[in-house]
This record gives sequence, structure tokens and C-alpha cells, in this order.
Amino acid sequence: MAAVGRFLPQPTQSCLLLGPRGTGKSTWLRATFPSALWLDLLDPALQRSYLARPERLRELLAAASKNDGFTTLVIDEIQKVPALLDVLHDEIEQRARAEKPPLLAVLTGSSARKLRKGASNLLGGRLHQLRMHPYLAAELGAQFDLPRALRIGLTPLIWHAKEPEHTLSAYAELYLREEVQAEALVRDVAGFARFLEAISFSHGALINLASVARECQVSRKTTVSYFEILHDLLLCFSVPVFTKRAQRQLVAHDKFYFFDTGVFRSLRPRGPLDSTEEIEGSALDGIVAQHLRAYLDYRRLDEKLFYWRTKSGSEIDFIVYGQSFVAIEVKRSSILHSKDTRALREFRIDYPEAKVALLHMGQERLKIQEVDCIPLIHFLQALRPDIELDVVLGI
Repeated sequence: MAAVGRFLPQPTQSCLLLGPRGTGKSTWLRATFPSALWLDLLDPALQRSYLARPERLRELLAAASKNDGFTTLVIDEIQKVPALLDVLHDEIEQRARAEKPPLLAVLTGSSARKLRKGASNLLGGRLHQLRMHPYLAAELGAQFDLPRALRIGLTPLIWHAKEPEHTLSAYAELYLREEVQAEALVRDVAGFARFLEAISFSHGALINLASVARECQVSRKTTVSYFEILHDLLLCFSVPVFTKRAQRQLVAHDKFYFFDTGVFRSLRPRGPLDSTEEIEGSALDGIVAQHLRAYLDYRRLDEKLFYWRTKSGSEIDFIVYGQSFVAIEVKRSSILHSKDTRALREFRIDYPEAKVALLHMGQERLKIQEVDCIPLIHFLQALRPDIELDVVLGI
């Protein structure tokens, strides 16, 4: 099995590790901190106990410290009992005042909603955040299979399942049952299920919530709240338009992506009028988007992901801006023409400082009108956070 979280930096101070269910947070932490004191709040009895009296954590820490002098505490799925954050904050403060060895607290969460709304602080600002993403191709190495990744995604829980298609089809149901319905996040679970299906048509596209509201037959206000829940449950992310020093009229809406291509494929209905090219194209954009997002998160530098689209219709799928300034266009075809590089050439006129590249489904590296055209599979396999993006692309 590939090493989950191979590129995730090991915490040296208390942190909150966020990531959707099945991305391997617990697996990574057990391998990284094998002797840590562990509190698994997915255990219903344990969850009830700490919901009733969060102060039990103080007693647990005191007993464990007396017995073996541990220094690391892991609380799995902290959003189940967010009141534990206040107890933990007070414990860390007391240890600091008494000049005791500091406590390294590593908390995991698959929902930011209850943490934001139910906790008064995140350990007084001491708790920095890390994110666990689905596999990068470089983590899987020789096990990486692009057609399979486009079909089932790269979430470790699903990738390693004996019946991945069955596990994937149950994934959305898991969230509906355990996160949305159990936590009473929405009153109309059927309406939220329709919303998930409707929003799947926006994967890799501009977000139009008014259109989604009409499709799933709920108000726009309700759709906005559903959209926020989707973000809070870490099931999606948005990519804003790049507007710095804009010389052309640009669109204003963000692009929407599910966190993993497999989840998109499982939610996206398919009928006689749906073309394979449309669905496969969205899946391909999504797998590049999730790779770039993970790459930038794991680097922990001031670099952000954007896209570029003018009102006249010129579009570039991804702009990485920060320490690097790179524009990337993704084409599903293996046969390229000069028109495929037109948007990149336009962007380079507006931003001569930028480096540009086109990713395609062929096997040969090409150059078309001074634009480097790189096999997408080679890019994904080479992308790792300890290497600069322009070096990965060879531009």
C-alpha cells in the first residue's frame, strides 16, 4: 500500500488536521505518532461520555501524564465534541504557567462547521491548520493508473477498497447519513440529495447557484446554505478568477470542484443526452485541480490557485500565482492544433512574466507556437511539493 500523507509535513506544534472522510488522516497519525494518547470520537460511547462532561479530558491527561509522561495527544474527529477545544486550551495554558513539558495536541476533523460555530477559539491562535488530500500520483508511484483515477478518484479509502465502485457509490450516502442527517444540518435531506446531484453538473465550471436552485427545486437562499455545508464538510473547493493587473474584462464567478474526481463521478447522473466527452473532460480538469490544490497546500508557501476567463470567451484552466507564476491549460485530446494554445498566448501578452504550459493526453512533448505541450500523465507523476512547478513542467 502507498504511504498515505507522504508529503504532509509532520507537526511540530499543536495543529488541526482537516480532510474529508477516507483521506487517511487516522492512518497517517497512527504511523507518525504510534505512542500518542488517542481519543477516537467516532466511538459512540466515548463521544457520548465527552459530550456529557468535556472535563473528563483533563482527568485523562492527568492520569496518562502520571503513568508514562506522554507528550502527544491525538483527538480524532474533534468536531464531534468541539467543547473539548476549550478544555484543551486551558490545559495547555496551565502547563505553560507551571513550566511543564509542552503538550503536542493533534486534532483531526472532517467538518469545519461545528468547529467554527461551536468553539470559542482554536486554542487561542496556537492551533495551526494542515490539510490531508487524496493521493497525489507521486505518492502512488508505479501504482498510479490514470484511467482508474479518472473513474474512481484518488481517495485512499476508495482506491484500496476490494470493491471500489461499490465503496464510491456509498460515499455520498455516508455523508448524508452521518454528517448531514445525524447532525441536523438540513431539514430536508431529500432536497440536499437533489442539490448534490444538481451541483455535480457544475464540477469544473462556473458556479451559478440560481440555476442550481431551479434544478433542485429549492430557494436560492436554501441553495446558498447547502453550498456552505458542502464547503464546511470539505467535500468541495472553489477556484477564483485571476484579476491581478487585469487588462481585459473578466468573468466574476468562481469555479467549483468536488474535492475528488471519483466523488464527482459518483454523484453526476448520466443519461442518453450526456456525452462521454463532457463528463470525461470535467473529470480530467478535476484531477488536475485536486493535484494542484494538494501540491500548494503541502508546500505551505504563499502560492494560490486561480483560473482566467475573459468575457469574450478566452479561458485558461489554472493559474498558480505566488512564488511561481504559471498558467496551465488542460486538453483531453492527444492531437493538438495551434488554436489550442491561443488562450495561453493571449495570457502571455498580458502577463509576459508568466510561464505557460499545455497538458494533453498524448505521450510526446511538443512545442506549438512557443507553448510547451506536455503529456498530462508525465506532469501528474512528477508533481511533488518539494519541486518548483516550472521545474516539474520543464519550462
